[in-house]
Amino acid sequence: MPTEKKAQSIDRLEKEFSKANIGILTDYRGLKTPEINGLRRKLQDVNGDYKVVKNTLARKAAEKINRTEITGSFEGPTAVALGYGDISQTAKTFSDHVRTSKMNLTVKGGFMGSTLLTPADVTAIAALPPREVLVAKVVGSIKGPLYMLAGVLSGPIRGLQNVLTARIKQMEANN
Repeated sequence: MPTEKKAQSIDRLEKEFSKANIGILTDYRGLKTPEINGLRRKLQDVNGDYKVVKNTLARKAAEKINRTEITGSFEGPTAVALGYGDISQTAKTFSDHVRTSKMNLTVKGGFMGSTLLTPADVTAIAALPPREVLVAKVVGSIKGPLYMLAGVLSGPIRGLQNVLTARIKQMEANN
């Protein structure tokens, strides 16, 4: 039976895991506190957070919300970058900060909803454009064929209008 403090930690982690759109699991070995705090600040700018977690508590929290697929990732020193907003923005901010600050941070994997992510998946998500750009591309790809359809459907009516206009001018010229 966990102590009251541990039970509160499990409940807090459970809420954070269920609320998060993405979680990136890392091995934080060798990082200094200022480096971790810098990463936290960057993630907080994009509605995220970076937390060092105890593996047993994190496993129990994941099990409570039926995310048992990620429990195997909680081995060794583990910290989790949680994103509560745009998934790609969180992953991009995380990857950019790790790369620019030259942090020695190993990505173990992650989760997105109930989907388990590999380190390669995290890198691929970080390479995605923001949500707004993806939505604009989808709308643009739908808009083009619709404009073409409208042009094709209005062609016969435009042709009839041109014939009638030409006939009216011809009859006016004869009078």
